[in-house]
Amino acid sequence: MGNNNGFLISFCHVSFALVVLISLLHEVELSELKGGCDFFQGSWVEDDTYPLYNNSSCPFIKQEFDCQANGRLDELYLKYRWNPTACSLPRFNGVDFLRRMKGKKMLFVGDSISLNMWQSLICMVHVAVPQSKYTFTNHGNLSTFALPDFDISLELSHNVYLVDVVKEEIGTVLKLDSIENGNYSWKGYDVLIFNTWHWWVHTVKGKNQPWEFIESGGKILKDMDRLAAFKEGLTTWSKWVDSNVDPHTTQVFFQGISPVHSKCQGQTIPVNGTTYPEGLPPAVAIVKEVLKSMSKPVTLLDITMLSLLRKDGHPSVYTGNKGDDCSHWCLAGVPDTWNEILYAILSTS
Repeated sequence: MGNNNGFLISFCHVSFALVVLISLLHEVELSELKGGCDFFQGSWVEDDTYPLYNNSSCPFIKQEFDCQANGRLDELYLKYRWNPTACSLPRFNGVDFLRRMKGKKMLFVGDSISLNMWQSLICMVHVAVPQSKYTFTNHGNLSTFALPDFDISLELSHNVYLVDVVKEEIGTVLKLDSIENGNYSWKGYDVLIFNTWHWWVHTVKGKNQPWEFIESGGKILKDMDRLAAFKEGLTTWSKWVDSNVDPHTTQVFFQGISPVHSKCQGQTIPVNGTTYPEGLPPAVAIVKEVLKSMSKPVTLLDITMLSLLRKDGHPSVYTGNKGDDCSHWCLAGVPDTWNEILYAILSTS
């Protein structure tokens, strides 16, 4: 009996020591980042410990993002990890994320690329605590995933332009200088993650364009240069943040420009190396210029280059619908890396 007790005590000591060691290693891994690290320059490396979750273990994935369920047979695209050149990116730890975010609210604001990233994050969190009770609700343009045990809410507000789109007598107007919707829907959050870009340039009148006129500088226009319109709208958003956000209580991110590839069907591996031969979309420079002019701090999730290297990560023909989708991303997949970077920044801020 005495020997058994001694064994149990030793086992408990070893188990406790392992838990402490794992925790310390995780803290050391994060502490390396406090000196500063460019997470966004690097390359993709094979890693058999990925993906962070299986699509079958996450019930929240939109059909169009669930590539495996839609018949994609190759799996190598799931087995890549982003490897920054100058430092290591901590692996996402869902339990640690929940501990750090306990009692807080996070809001993603943007288009279907925001949906891609939000669904990725709630999958990563859900698989970390699969037995925890959760609520999943949709009210209008707002979707909410909440974990009552952790008093945490991860929300998505579908808003493709950030600035206002208003129905008036002449028709539906995209108002580049107005952002009234933010005054009642974006306040009261601990973390805000904004995104806009695709709808500024990938819409055609009479097909998928939700507005008929643009209002710019008090003038009503039938159309205008879309890059100029994007910059004006983003500047209006930046002024709203500068006027309404208290950086002591709310941390603001801009999701960055998720690239579109002209062709992605049949792609199964990332582009090799650290740069993309065709360069960056012009919107990247506009985003950086606008953010630089702001008085309040906004962290740019500069995901463009790392995503450009992943032609293989798009749903392509595996959406459950017709067409070749080279804009969105399979889940599990590239947006999981965006969230790993978000996690690393939140963990050290």
